[in-house]
This record gives sequence, structure tokens and C-alpha cells, in this order.
Amino acid sequence: MTAVKTELLDLAQQAMSKAYVPYSKFSVGAVIETSNGHHFSGCNVENAAYPEGTCAEAGAIAAMVLAGETQIKDIYVTGQGEQLVTPCGGCRQKIREFASADTMIHICGPQGVRKSMTMEELLPFSFGPENLAS
Repeated sequence: MTAVKTELLDLAQQAMSKAYVPYSKFSVGAVIETSNGHHFSGCNVENAAYPEGTCAEAGAIAAMVLAGETQIKDIYVTGQGEQLVTPCGGCRQKIREFASADTMIHICGPQGVRKSMTMEELLPFSFGPENLAS
């Protein structure tokens, strides 16, 4: 299991503070650490054709891919409220595309990491690129 990194938690909180959420008022931030040690952040972005926005995790993944990286080691997702702010179903699949079964997903809130789990725990029996290999 990967140790929680305060620096990444701080980056996720910074990303959350930049979220554009005029409709839901529910800010989310995410930061990815790749297997090469690089960091990529994202925040949720809404638009007037609500709910046709983008999630924080999708933004971080897009930044990672744009930089030429494809292996998520850890991802930190942070939001407000009493409940765990876990990735939505679509983002779970997006994360899975670039993760291993052991990739760590850290679910965070204002007080820090609330729960950490592996990709396998977040999305058991998932379908991924290897399912399409011939």
C-alpha cells in the first residue's frame, strides 16, 4: 500500500479551489501521481447544458495523457461534505484505463484522506485494455 503524501493532498485541495461549479456548487479536485513521479491535477467544470460538464478525475487524466504519460500510480480525489466523494462510474472506468489493480485511490475531504483503496477494490471485476488483447 502506498503511503499518503501530504503534497498530493494539498495539490488536490488547490485543484478543488479552482473548480467551476455555478450550477451544483459542488467542487471536486483530483491529482494523479504517475509511475514516473509526475503530478497532474484537474477540477470539475460545469456548463449551462448541465450536467454536460467534466469531472476532476477526467481533467487530471487528460493532462496526464497530454504530457505523454499513461500509468497512474496514485490518485487523490477531494470534495466537501460528510459523505465520501468517490469517483463516479464513468471516472472509475477512465481511471481503470490507466491503472493497475494495485493503483491506490485516496478519497479525501477537508480534514485529509478519509479512505484509501486499490483500483480492484473501487471497481472489482473490471473490464480493461487487456480484455481486448488478442
